[in-house]
Amino acid sequence: MVTSAFFAFLHFVAVFGVVATVFLEWQTMSPAPTHAEARRIQRCDRWYGLFAMLLVVVGLLRVWFFEKGKAFYFANPVFNAKMALFVLVGLVSIYPTLRFIKWRAQTRQGAAPVVSAEEYRRIVLSLRVELLLLLAAALCASLMARGVGL
Repeated sequence: MVTSAFFAFLHFVAVFGVVATVFLEWQTMSPAPTHAEARRIQRCDRWYGLFAMLLVVVGLLRVWFFEKGKAFYFANPVFNAKMALFVLVGLVSIYPTLRFIKWRAQTRQGAAPVVSAEEYRRIVLSLRVELLLLLAAALCASLMARGVGL
């Protein structure tokens, strides 16, 4: 029981970490990010990746070993919707991550990245969509906890 509670705690930490890092990226992003802002966004994106990996690993461990079992979860359409939303978050996050990686050449030299208006618009839109999808996944988690989909 303590082990299950510990993994639930790790799962919550990972979820909060993913949401916090995406939110901070969104709040820090500007049409002309300074060197400091670009570095902050790049650090957040690395933490985002770490929290996302932790979320996947801990979530799968909970499904297979510490909760009701994979058959229970995979038969629940709300769980499947939550997983689909998380996959969509991952897919949407590819564009901003690639852009932030591209900035490395400039930020390593102490320069601010050059961001076109279109790139800025796409990054901000991607981050907003990620946040909305994460909120939808949280709704699915809440519905699952109340037995919806069984």
